[in-house]
Amino acid sequence: AVIGRYKLSVQSDSSSSASLGTFVLLFNPWSSGDDVYMPSKAECEEYVLEEFGIIFAGNKNHISSFGWNFGQFQGDILDICLSMLDRSLSYRQDPITDLSHRNDPKYLGRVLSAMVNANDDQGVVLGNWSGNYEGGKSPSSWTGSGEILQNWKKSGFRPVRYGQCWVFAAVLTTVLRCLGIPTRTITNFSSAHDADGNLRVDEFYDASGNNLNRAADSIWNFHVWNESWFTRSDLGPSYSGWQILDATPQEESEGIYQCGPASRKAIKEGDVELDYDCPFVFAEVNADCMYWNYDTSTGKKTLIFSQSTTIGQAISTKAVGRDDRVDVTNDYKYEEGSKKERDIFKKARKKLGLEDKFDPTAPTQREIEQKPDISGKFKVAGPLQVGKDLNLILVLTNLQSDAKTVHINMTAWSTLYTRRPVHGIWKDSISVTLSPKDEKQFPIKIPYTEYQQQLTTDNTIQVTALCHVEGGIQVLVQRDIALDNPTIDVQVLGEAKVNREVDVEVIFTNPIDTEVTDCVLQVEGSDLLRGILEIDVPPLKAGENSSTKFKLIPFEAGPKHLLVNFSCDKFANIKTFKMVNV
Repeated sequence: AVIGRYKLSVQSDSSSSASLGTFVLLFNPWSSGDDVYMPSKAECEEYVLEEFGIIFAGNKNHISSFGWNFGQFQGDILDICLSMLDRSLSYRQDPITDLSHRNDPKYLGRVLSAMVNANDDQGVVLGNWSGNYEGGKSPSSWTGSGEILQNWKKSGFRPVRYGQCWVFAAVLTTVLRCLGIPTRTITNFSSAHDADGNLRVDEFYDASGNNLNRAADSIWNFHVWNESWFTRSDLGPSYSGWQILDATPQEESEGIYQCGPASRKAIKEGDVELDYDCPFVFAEVNADCMYWNYDTSTGKKTLIFSQSTTIGQAISTKAVGRDDRVDVTNDYKYEEGSKKERDIFKKARKKLGLEDKFDPTAPTQREIEQKPDISGKFKVAGPLQVGKDLNLILVLTNLQSDAKTVHINMTAWSTLYTRRPVHGIWKDSISVTLSPKDEKQFPIKIPYTEYQQQLTTDNTIQVTALCHVEGGIQVLVQRDIALDNPTIDVQVLGEAKVNREVDVEVIFTNPIDTEVTDCVLQVEGSDLLRGILEIDVPPLKAGENSSTKFKLIPFEAGPKHLLVNFSCDKFANIKTFKMVNV
């Protein structure tokens, strides 16, 4: 049956009919005849009924997480989700056909992946990856989907400013769970954005080691998308189960910004010709990376090195019924470096017609096989925290049995989580001679005072050393660093009971030696409070503690989650959550 709002009336023998009202029909994952049927009850509870989620972020060396309030059963969210369907391009172009397809989760998943972003259709959230969020809210300041969906409706359906990938994925989770389709968020670390469809991402660096950001391709520290559970009658039973949907506007599909559903099974098996958007998703977890040196004056590019095992790591989602991380990388691909994994990659290239086609931009076999004389890495030597100096060690090793002279150009840039460079922070250059088989360490210190003004709300810094080896090929050493915010502490003072007041205390200690100002606390939580509580907190001197108290009146029993977000002029969006048993 088509989902949506039905009129219900009763007709007696005499031809008068009486209206009994309306009801909303949804998908039913508990019913074995439904396209979204999910045999595990615990999974139905997590992926349809659970209003709280955890989203993973950071980078592959340093995974962090934050809570999110999906809130799919709060207030008028259902009405807003239904109105999204009536505002889609498909409905506007051909309402009758659109309505007749509303029994099909793959159709609705695709339509809603387009509607959650504002591109093409005045959808819900406007993306912004500039680092400047004037005229809206910074993407990392949101803590739930409710406020975003309510704002969209209240403004007369004008796109809400601003979102980045986890915001699009979280809003799509809310909408699909609300309609009864089991859905979860997935985080892919070192995620490729392959703009030209050649299963390869290229990055270009100048002689000083600056990332030139000149390719349409990119490798994001992480990217968040969705998986929804339903059958694929169009592809056959082996492709049913988890389907990938992505509402982040990255590349157009059939002329508009939508992505999926791509069968996860098809991605793992390299069946990239199957509907929908499998080549793009396959590249996100499998693309090869090429790092080039680009001479800005001549336009000449030289391959520094290529890697086939960097992309698509630690693919993560929240555990069923627990606040833990589960690694699902093996559901997306065979083990990196195994023969099976390389065979699948070749199969995908062949299906995309990339095997036989000459690609003038690709490196030669000779370039790929050339071996460097030295190896290098950045080691972390100290805490990775906003407010503390950043201490690293550059370790260089001579792999040859003769001495090597190396000229090293180092840079550090603040970046967005997409690894897009925003502000230069630091640069240095040194020349060294490495004895045969020798290892040398060079300590690097970037003081907080130098990076504090330049940091983006993503708290990420990319450090690069481009090593010019005399008589040998260049070696690129780089590391993406995600800095942790200081912590906040939340205590529930007393027992939480339905319709009874309970006090909550939030404690923050200023860890730096200057005053912090413009402090604001934002609190939300499904069934604990309606809407969002915003509290101004007085400025805090160096090392000073603040304690903020407020009252909750929970209106539903059971385990609930309180989400807290603290911001001030020196720290953006310090987040935590607290489970409250009501």
